[in-house]
Amino acid sequence: MSVYTPLNLEEVQPFALAYGLNVIALVPIQGGIQNTNYFIICDDQTQYVLTVFENETEQSAGELIPALQCLAQHGVPVATPLIHSGRAIHYLVGKPAQIAPRVWGSHPETTTAAQVTAIATAQAQLHVALQDFPLTRSHSRGHAYWTDIGHFLKKEEMQAEDAELFDQVYQIFAAYQARYPNRPSGWIHSDLFRDNTLFEGDQLQGILDFFELNFDEFLFDIAITINDFCTQYPQVTLDQQRVAAYLSAYQAIRPLTTDEHACLNMYLAIVACRFWLLRLNVARLNRLNGRGGADVFQKDPNEMRAMLKQRLTHVVSI
Repeated sequence: MSVYTPLNLEEVQPFALAYGLNVIALVPIQGGIQNTNYFIICDDQTQYVLTVFENETEQSAGELIPALQCLAQHGVPVATPLIHSGRAIHYLVGKPAQIAPRVWGSHPETTTAAQVTAIATAQAQLHVALQDFPLTRSHSRGHAYWTDIGHFLKKEEMQAEDAELFDQVYQIFAAYQARYPNRPSGWIHSDLFRDNTLFEGDQLQGILDFFELNFDEFLFDIAITINDFCTQYPQVTLDQQRVAAYLSAYQAIRPLTTDEHACLNMYLAIVACRFWLLRLNVARLNRLNGRGGADVFQKDPNEMRAMLKQRLTHVVSI
């Protein structure tokens, strides 16, 4: 979504032609932090999204295709990549790349209760559809991964106050995990923020960017989405009416366990911590790789740090 790999028409046209597309224009997409994305406009005025994977192999990028096809079959609004020569992932400027239909709509800047209900319904459908899906991923970015990233950042990047905050949230989180073990797992989106959704009015048109799809606790995914869809930035407090709307819609499809209910406030804090760590790490990697400028979008780590501290005020130590 940020443009790490600049492309021109002469590079893209032969790549797209293999999919049967005659491309006449490229439009860079900004707003994310993982991959390079362009809208491509064809001579018949149809539009698609070209993604160049910056940190994935052909194998790991291609692993997602069957899962997306499964979700589409279950009515979850996703864009399944185009296929040619029997596969979706091919190489462009030496990197794995794909083309998928463009989904029209916009990211909600502020959310309505109806939008919260729509995303909760789709997320529950996603969890149910993929719970037993036979998928293997080349990488895992679950709790252990983020714990390791946090310990690295604590050692190399954090000031004493931040290191203390990191230790605090992980200690409380470990206590909750031990006390409330009935927390089901399955395949989760892991990044279902507003900027990975497209709406037309209150109608959800599409869920985007499945590259963090991970086998993990459903509660992580739920907390990620509640934190974003039920917060009206720049404030970091939750709108409790939207939280109630989310939980009502989600549980109409997959009821939470008693232990999930008991842990929800703690998970709202730990996922805020996770995205604080993510943003710190992206800033570190961009700095090390000399990546910057107008085409590289970088989200503010302090926003998630403030959310983490606010969420902790609603967590009872056990």
